[in-house]
Amino acid sequence: MSKVAVVTDSTGYIPKDLIDQFRIPVAPLVVIWGDETLRDDIDIKPVEFYNRLKTAKVMPSTSQPPAVDFIKIFESLIGEGFDILAILIANTLSGTIASAQQAKKELPEANIEIFDSKTTAMAMGFQVLAAVRAAAKGASLAESLSAAEKARANSGVLFAVDTLEFLHRGGRIGGASRYLGTALQLKPILTIEDGKIEALERVRTKKKAHARLSQIIVERLQGKSNIRLATLHADAAEDANDLLEKTAERLDVVEKIYSEVSPVIGTHVGPGTVGLAYAYD
Repeated sequence: MSKVAVVTDSTGYIPKDLIDQFRIPVAPLVVIWGDETLRDDIDIKPVEFYNRLKTAKVMPSTSQPPAVDFIKIFESLIGEGFDILAILIANTLSGTIASAQQAKKELPEANIEIFDSKTTAMAMGFQVLAAVRAAAKGASLAESLSAAEKARANSGVLFAVDTLEFLHRGGRIGGASRYLGTALQLKPILTIEDGKIEALERVRTKKKAHARLSQIIVERLQGKSNIRLATLHADAAEDANDLLEKTAERLDVVEKIYSEVSPVIGTHVGPGTVGLAYAYD
């Protein structure tokens, strides 16, 4: 039976201990800042990114990994005898899948599946972990893919942004556009559905937005089993960790993960963003 390796990209921001435990290769997206091209979470870390953003005269933009990065990852795994499952940021949010597909075409003899997570951050991370945990138990490529599909169907993400400015500027605003131009104190609660950012509600004050976000997740997960929760935040660890703890107290949670969003995602959501990703069986 062939071994299965699960590959992902840097926007999942799966904690390093889990990346190391399951030997998950990560293709970094790119932050473009003036004349600099910076690999996500390699050449620039979140702390450095947000510190620099505070005084930046030029705003950063982002790009997908070049196909050659995927070719290098795939070739290394093929050399070790692996079949490959690449679980990547939503095709509607990034060109990352196109780069992976281009790399796959360069390796026609390899057994490679490219899977659209239809999301990002730890909502994608839970799909990766489901697949890699299945693979670690001896699952085939098809079985690992099935685990990812189930996790995609049974996972989600909600987040509250301080401002819609960053999503608007980056062209990722989606259904949240209807909240543009509203009073500054109104905080939108957003989600990602089928790869698109959608608006759920808008709430007065950040504190109330976080409380409402928690309530929505609790309502969604009532009666579900083996619930997993993960933070996502852009330079707002205290708020995110508080949100995770308060939400987990109200649910039967089997795994809690403390995660940030990568600089690439931070470019689009902006500092102060806080959210939770969830998954269940």
